[in-house]
Amino acid sequence: MSTGAGAATLLEVSGISVSFDGFKAINNLSFSIGRAELRAVIGPNGAGKTTFMDIVTGKTRPDEGSVLWGPMSTNLLKRNEAQIARAGIGRKFQKPTVFEDQSVTDNLMMALKAHRAPWRVLFWRAGARDAARVREVAEQVGLAEQLPRKAGELSHGQKQWLEIGMLLAQEPQLLLVDEPAAGMTLAEREQTTALLVALARDHAVVVVEHDMEFVRRLDCKVTVLHEGSVLAEGSLDHVTADKRVIEVYLGR
Repeated sequence: MSTGAGAATLLEVSGISVSFDGFKAINNLSFSIGRAELRAVIGPNGAGKTTFMDIVTGKTRPDEGSVLWGPMSTNLLKRNEAQIARAGIGRKFQKPTVFEDQSVTDNLMMALKAHRAPWRVLFWRAGARDAARVREVAEQVGLAEQLPRKAGELSHGQKQWLEIGMLLAQEPQLLLVDEPAAGMTLAEREQTTALLVALARDHAVVVVEHDMEFVRRLDCKVTVLHEGSVLAEGSLDHVTADKRVIEVYLGR
């Protein structure tokens, strides 16, 4: 773990702890990720994966510790969820939340609009640059041919890609992606792997995942959480050979 948010570090979480009704969901957790890095976060149920994402996005306030962001080491704990999203942190939940009755184009256009500051939204009208951006994002997530279709007509995998596209439309620097492979066909999983690897060339991407085969395909550094803190970190082969990881996770 790095000890301070340096030039190459985008997000630096240090010594955070949070308790709910006496249960310590996060226990002195430290975590850092670089500007263009793909990271998988794994761990058994109750390990603190969701609470970790809740803290980074401002949904949950930790009892102690710090969350520093960007080159200026901005303290995210002083910001609300909307401010954190506008600062460049996007989160994709496990179940896709797209507007089913709207077209793929409209979903992406709404995401572009939502990214603007509240006072700008009032006067916003989609222009040629916005339409070009929507096409660019659709191409990026493999939905260029689906733009006129209603989101409700898409396959499960395509809805997941649309939601990732809606995040990209908001120009995040960090994407937190929760179990993207769940419910996908093999072909969709392969395309999702390729998409996440491509995104990590110029974004920080944190993938929370249960599926070890999918994590192996990502071929990235893995952080193992257990009882709210980091148990092990390194390549998948490294962490899965760790006796403590085998005991608490793989041995179950």
